[in-house]
Amino acid sequence: MSASAAAIPTTNTNGNHALSIDSHSSQDVRRRTVVAKKKASHELLADGGFNGTSSVDNITDKKDLSHTIRGESVLVKSKCLSEARKDAIALTAAADRRKKSAAKQERAKLEIALSVLMKLCLLISAVAWMGQLLWRWQNGGLSFTTLDMENRLSKVEGFKKTTKMLQVQLDVLDKKLGNEIDKTKRDIAKQFEDKGHKLETKMKALEGKTNKLDSSLAELRDMGFVSRKEFDGLVNQLKTKKGLDGTISDISLDDIRLFAKEIVEMEIERHAADGLQMVDYALASGGGKVVKHSEAFRKGNSLFSSSGAASQKMLEPSFGQPGECFALQGSSGYVEIKLRTGIIPEAVTLEHVDKSVAYDRSSAPKDFQVSGWYEGPEDNTDKESRAALGEFSYDLEKSNAQTFQLEITTYSGVVNMVRLDFSSNQGNSELTCIYRFRVHGKEPVSPNAAAVKA
Repeated sequence: MSASAAAIPTTNTNGNHALSIDSHSSQDVRRRTVVAKKKASHELLADGGFNGTSSVDNITDKKDLSHTIRGESVLVKSKCLSEARKDAIALTAAADRRKKSAAKQERAKLEIALSVLMKLCLLISAVAWMGQLLWRWQNGGLSFTTLDMENRLSKVEGFKKTTKMLQVQLDVLDKKLGNEIDKTKRDIAKQFEDKGHKLETKMKALEGKTNKLDSSLAELRDMGFVSRKEFDGLVNQLKTKKGLDGTISDISLDDIRLFAKEIVEMEIERHAADGLQMVDYALASGGGKVVKHSEAFRKGNSLFSSSGAASQKMLEPSFGQPGECFALQGSSGYVEIKLRTGIIPEAVTLEHVDKSVAYDRSSAPKDFQVSGWYEGPEDNTDKESRAALGEFSYDLEKSNAQTFQLEITTYSGVVNMVRLDFSSNQGNSELTCIYRFRVHGKEPVSPNAAAVKA
């Protein structure tokens, strides 16, 4: 190496070491540096150490440059070591690439050989097949005559015609199946509709029966069955009467029959006593009578009577027979009744035929008013002294005999005359029927109180 290419160590003011290169070889700095480093790395490896002992031994006699050369050698050694490692790695990678490239080339050559071999086999097979065909044609085993071709063409044409016929038959069969399916759908729809109508009819009939059952249950509730409490009371009465203290098993069937007979007789007597256990002061047999009324209903073949005696029917028990009533013309009217004696009125009862035996209940009164007054022997009662006792409405859905409490808070005097005014009925415009009208109350305590007017 020339003296200009040598590195001259210099010391900076801050204590760092650097290498300087002359300006005439600036383009060859990298190449020279690499060569110098490679030579230094080989020398270092040949000397067998990286601790710098060899360099120090070689320049011990040069005491003035010992510090600078020692620092330089350490830097050069570390740089050469890292570059040696990089060179070793690069050499190993290049060897691996060469091995892989050689393996790929061998594999490619093998694939090319196999491909060529397969193509040769195919070519040999094709040549053998062609030779076999040629040999068969020469020996008469294979013929390409025009007649044979025509026969084959005719077979193809026949096959095409057969295919067309099959297609036509399939179309016809498809249409038939479609028609049958449509017909089946219509039949099923009709059957469903018929069964739906029948089911609807049965549901309506069942609904009607249910309504009838509800009505029957309502009637049974209105009839008033014996409750458990009442039954226990009857059993206790029977035990007391027979002097029994044990259980119900001590009572015989004959005892129950006798007791039931007594109860029935008691109920008959109570019904005979006007059925409501309240005295009727308008009862015809007790002295009550109709003294005045609006126009009575008259019709030739009617079962209603309009004679004078017929008006008394409304003051007698009807026993639930249809037509046994007092019929008045139209949907409004009035009736004036003289009681058997003067009383303090408390309630009135209006009765119509029961719906279980009635032909038509539209003639029953609906809205009515009750008034009363006291009339002396000389019939000089002032009409203005009449007292209104209440306004009521008869409900067909309730019991046939309905009792109405009078408004006694505004009137507490004694009356012996009662007037029934009805302003409407249940829908019959020709007549209004009154089966029975009752007046309940109590007689005054003092005998002279009957003479006191309201």
